[in-house]
Amino acid sequence: MSTAVDLRDLAEQAGRDLEEAPALEVLRWATETFGPEFCVTSSMEDAVVAHLASRVAPGVDVVFLDTGYHFPETIGTRDAVAAVMDVTVLTLTPARTVAEQDAEHGPRLHERDPDLCCALRKVKPLQEGLAGYRAWATGLRRDESPTRAGTPVVGWDEKRQKVKVSPIARWTQEDVDAYVAEHGVLTNPLLDDGYPSVGCAPCTRRVQPGEDARAGRWAGRNKTECGLHG
Repeated sequence: MSTAVDLRDLAEQAGRDLEEAPALEVLRWATETFGPEFCVTSSMEDAVVAHLASRVAPGVDVVFLDTGYHFPETIGTRDAVAAVMDVTVLTLTPARTVAEQDAEHGPRLHERDPDLCCALRKVKPLQEGLAGYRAWATGLRRDESPTRAGTPVVGWDEKRQKVKVSPIARWTQEDVDAYVAEHGVLTNPLLDDGYPSVGCAPCTRRVQPGEDARAGRWAGRNKTECGLHG
């Protein structure tokens, strides 16, 4: 069994070797290296990475985190992906329902302490849900925001002690749009309604012209990430 040091070295070497590789090749490497101990995570903003992974590993696990605060369109996208794509959708949920969290911490924790809300409803359940995997894939792209500009195609997730694969890190929004159009990939309807980045409903607004894609997340706060990726 590989140690954390071995996995980190493997991830860093793969990041160098696969930097210029097509997304399918990156995912092929991940599925051949880790087999069933590899999964794709998806916010159901779109199903691009899930679709890519299904082409090299039919039936691949796609992990979705249901925070209890999602837009109905996001849940609908998850259900559609599960119904029509050759993947296995696994839904994670926090330890407490929204009502139970409200009872313990007070209502609208997302307004008073969004970092704690994200920790309880996103970071902790994902940590637990990824326990059986050695590697996980994300849809992170370098062009999404300044905080993601240095995203490696393959890197080491120090917090979770896992290999983190971002096969479309080098893609632009135009690349994503082209792939969606070519393959008829499912996307969240909110993407066509002014939400280029879709998170929990209470903490996501439409983006104004000229803003970056994630400007609608936690708008007006000094917060750009939920903690899953940093």
